[in-house]
Amino acid sequence: MKKGYLILFLILSQLFRSQTITQTIRGVVVDKQSQTPLPGVIVMIMNTEPLLGSSTDENGEFKISNVPVGRWQLKFKIINYKEKYITTILNSGKESIHNVELEENAVQGEEVTVIAEQDKTKNNNKMSTVSSRVFSAEEAARYAGSRNDPARMAANFAGVSGANDSRNDIIIRGNSPMGVLWRLNGLDIPNPNHFGNAGSTGGPVSILNNNTLDNSDFMTGAFAADYGNATAGVFDLRMRKGNNEKFEFLTQIGFNGFEVGAEGPLNKKKNASFLIDYRYSTLSVFKALNIDFGTGDAIPQYQDLTFKTDVSTQKAGKFSFWGIGGLSYIALLESNKKAGQDLYGYSSRDTYFRSNVGASGISHTYLFKNNSYIKTNAGISGSYNYIIADRIDTSFKTPKNLKPEYRQETKTIHYTLNSTYNKKFSSKDFVNTGVYADFFNTLFIDSSDVTFGYNTFVTLRNYKGNSALIRGFLQWQHKFTDNFLVNAGVSNQYFLLNQSNAVEPRLGLKYSLTGKQSLSLGGGLHSQLQPVYVYFASETINGVRKETNKNLDFTRAAHAVIAMITALHRTSD
Repeated sequence: MKKGYLILFLILSQLFRSQTITQTIRGVVVDKQSQTPLPGVIVMIMNTEPLLGSSTDENGEFKISNVPVGRWQLKFKIINYKEKYITTILNSGKESIHNVELEENAVQGEEVTVIAEQDKTKNNNKMSTVSSRVFSAEEAARYAGSRNDPARMAANFAGVSGANDSRNDIIIRGNSPMGVLWRLNGLDIPNPNHFGNAGSTGGPVSILNNNTLDNSDFMTGAFAADYGNATAGVFDLRMRKGNNEKFEFLTQIGFNGFEVGAEGPLNKKKNASFLIDYRYSTLSVFKALNIDFGTGDAIPQYQDLTFKTDVSTQKAGKFSFWGIGGLSYIALLESNKKAGQDLYGYSSRDTYFRSNVGASGISHTYLFKNNSYIKTNAGISGSYNYIIADRIDTSFKTPKNLKPEYRQETKTIHYTLNSTYNKKFSSKDFVNTGVYADFFNTLFIDSSDVTFGYNTFVTLRNYKGNSALIRGFLQWQHKFTDNFLVNAGVSNQYFLLNQSNAVEPRLGLKYSLTGKQSLSLGGGLHSQLQPVYVYFASETINGVRKETNKNLDFTRAAHAVIAMITALHRTSD
């Protein structure tokens, strides 16, 4: 009987092996500066036999069907534009969809063919010259120890280090992790991590969902002028569009949680799609099943939701509505601690920590007929932290000997509106300019039971207030030749609360020495606000309540970077 089952299993295995599983690769190709669709682009899948490929239609769209699942490299080629290579992982249950930007040659003449691997230094932001690289969602999953987390992935790069394995804070060239800016779909967002402390930029588990991210930029210095309020590094993240042709579903279990997701078309005629993904803490599920991990009740409980909808219209432009949010809670109960357990909490205290964070926005992109476009973003984001600490004291004969000790609440609401205008004058000249307005409402309050055990809480600090940060920038890119370009710009930010002002010039130069090597120089001035609640700190001096930190200036930094970049090349097949 067992022998019969074995033979049947071998026969079925051979049948499945003989059937090649295929899937579809498709997407859209646009001009990098003007964002206009590029028809006639030749798209080829390298190292396929026979060669698989397609070309873009009048809308810049391409589609290649019946591609075997696996890891493939795509080549994009059209006259007067630089060739581009991207790598894709094709899975059996999901189409591979790409938005590809091609850069026009500054000097147009005889066609020159360069065969190269994907250049990670060619980032999405066309104004970034140095200390910037693009990364894909696949990379965030592939790096050792990254746990599908962009911040942990970035800790593998030169000049970047992590704080420790329990958190994903990153230290860039010796700068504080607080100097890192997180930007998602064009809007600056608060710390996108579960269990993040007020004012920090990291945490143990990322809220960012790797299955919803598109190719994104990571910068470690000398940022372009459109990045403000940052001194250490920038994550400029993009969420991908949902599948606009068919419905697809996702279920998986991993370190970040139990996950379910769906995507598909909302209206095929209007090229509208949706994408939604939800995760729930893996350890919380195991706790519900009474599986003991040796940490007592100290189980991190968290959940997060990510969504995005996209709509393209013929006359009104492109719209997208997106959101991301996470809820997290943990109780470090020293009173329930068993012998030999380490709860990583405070000695002789029961501590309860709650952290909520979210961001949502709407984006609109309108393309003009003169190689220019305007993009506008509006959104709201916020973060909330609450801490309860109760001391264990054996001198009181009460259940568990718990006495109230400390409470803290921190809340910040951030409203933002920005608009950027982008104009491509020729293959050599590109200009963009924009205005950002950020409005803050913040609260920080903590109290202590000074009599200890009698719930006689006395407020220690009570900071709250409103203010705004206004920013503007202008930058210009000029290509003298295909080998030499200059990015020059200036940024200015003004804090309304105390009239602090920072004018920040930025400059980047890049010269290609050979087809394989380039020399880049970058520099500029950068500044950043303190955590907003800090400005509203107050104390009583001679009977008068004063805001002692109101006149705090920006944290300021000067960046200067020189880099020699060697691209990976291979010979033509």
